[in-house]
Amino acid sequence: MSQSAHRVLIVEDEQHLAEGLRFNLEAEGYAVRVVETGEAALELLLGPERAGFDLVVLDVMLPGKDGFAVVSELREAQQFVPVLILTARGRPEDVLKGFGAGADDYLPKPTELAILIARIRGLIRRTRWMRRAGDRYAFAGKVIDFDTLELQVGGRTHPLTVMEANLLRYLIDHEGRVVSRKAMLEDVWAVREDTDTRAIDNFIVRLRRYMEEDSSTPKHLLTVRGVGYRFVAEPES
Repeated sequence: MSQSAHRVLIVEDEQHLAEGLRFNLEAEGYAVRVVETGEAALELLLGPERAGFDLVVLDVMLPGKDGFAVVSELREAQQFVPVLILTARGRPEDVLKGFGAGADDYLPKPTELAILIARIRGLIRRTRWMRRAGDRYAFAGKVIDFDTLELQVGGRTHPLTVMEANLLRYLIDHEGRVVSRKAMLEDVWAVREDTDTRAIDNFIVRLRRYMEEDSSTPKHLLTVRGVGYRFVAEPES
């Protein structure tokens, strides 16, 4: 099958859920490994004998380190494997915490299997697309490298998650135009407007920290109150 080379790591301590996910993903052609703790996942992904995975499906409520701590440690260690958080913690503040830690997608339990598989396929597809794009975008002394998923600002390099890079590409493609939160959710994440739109705001806050001289008075990622955002390459006078 087309997914046969794609390796998925499931981090889930409830055995019946983990094995159910394993069975269904293997039926779709994925190579699956299951671990029960955040520490075991970090050892696989960051340890001396690190294994290569195309995607991580990560629970939050784990023994020892929780899922938020796991994804945060991965990003701090410059490990940008796509991470989909799958958890019973579906409150808006939990979703925002997950994205803030560096997750690429977030699904509350229970969820339809078809939706989970679609999200997994989408994340892997977007990652492959970004990696082979091989282009750079320069503006106002800054460079976004969509091949290496890095933002270079003033001699500093900021690694980007897949979703951060996708969002930047989308805003750049619509330079100068107002883009609604709804459009970003549907076009970048392929999810409907009933998803909490504050997740978009959280991504913008993080990107501003990387690229703006003063994130409280942005010159490139501008807020259009009540609507969404607008990207401006050259600061407006």
